[in-house]
Amino acid sequence: MRYALIGCGRVSPNHISAALDNGLEIVALCDLELQKAEALRDRFELLQSVRLFTDYRQMLRDCQPELTAVATWSGTHAGIAVDCIEAGCNVIIEKPIALSLADADRIIEAEKRMGVKVSANHQNRFNTAVQQMRSALRAGRFGKLLYGTTSIRWSRGEDYYRSADWRGTWAQDGGTLMNQCIHAIDLLRWMMGDEVTEVVGMTDNMLHPCIEAEDFGLALLRFKNGSYGVIEGSVNTFGGDWEETLTLFGEKGLAKLGGRCVNLVDMWRFADGDETDSHVLASCGEDPPNVYGFGHKSLYADMLSAIREDRKPYVTSAAGRRALETVLAIYRSAADGKPVALPLGDCASTDFRGRFGEPVK
Repeated sequence: MRYALIGCGRVSPNHISAALDNGLEIVALCDLELQKAEALRDRFELLQSVRLFTDYRQMLRDCQPELTAVATWSGTHAGIAVDCIEAGCNVIIEKPIALSLADADRIIEAEKRMGVKVSANHQNRFNTAVQQMRSALRAGRFGKLLYGTTSIRWSRGEDYYRSADWRGTWAQDGGTLMNQCIHAIDLLRWMMGDEVTEVVGMTDNMLHPCIEAEDFGLALLRFKNGSYGVIEGSVNTFGGDWEETLTLFGEKGLAKLGGRCVNLVDMWRFADGDETDSHVLASCGEDPPNVYGFGHKSLYADMLSAIREDRKPYVTSAAGRRALETVLAIYRSAADGKPVALPLGDCASTDFRGRFGEPVK
């Protein structure tokens, strides 16, 4: 299958590795800075026949890929994705799928109209530990779900934000909840039944005057099934990326996933415990080299199967929209100082411009 990558920045090596591991024919790389595409081609020793572009529209016309991944600035995801879809191309979209609900809906509408497959790149759903938790949940081992919590305790310094003009801006990125925390927010909503009815949020910019958006956020979610969710997200953790955790509390069970990116099983207790539980604790963790984890390979494999079998991907565009909606609802609640009911009306990250004043240049 002919494959192209749009955006050759920080996360691009994970996409190229996943494409190679799944036997894709890489035909093109595209980035506004041609040297980034060249460096990526050289790093993976790709064939010189792999074409390099600065204009993705020209790339779509000249190379006609069957599958494209969009890994550009967050604020450009939707526009590029829709252009790829309308060119008849299947698409994997890095998180967040968009920065407004209207743009997320444009993607979903184009996907249906063109009959292609679109996957939101929430690769942590494929973590071994996460899959074990999902299996236990589907088997009813937790009993009645009471509440779930996620904590994202990472660190991003001024150098990170100043490395690219788009980082930390409302128009192209959002803050820590939209960028660093949306994977965990996706997992929490997915595990707890997906249907959120009410959100209460608080956000702040505590240590990063150089950006427009938040570097810290807290939220309480109420789910339709009567359970609750708690979110804590920060890029102010002293000493680097500490942990990303996901804990489910049920009537008959408790499980906590930890590590830097929900890659370890920290606790696993169930009323119907058996010998398999000790195996989960001992053997279902992973040790990835960075917070991106190992999930891209599995997400790509699933996307290829979805295309060939004409089924929905495991992580759909609608799932990406739900994660986006949750973050925007937290932003809205924090800005208005009151609970917000879901489904959320039209909302975009740019609605919150000026929330923390002008950034220090």
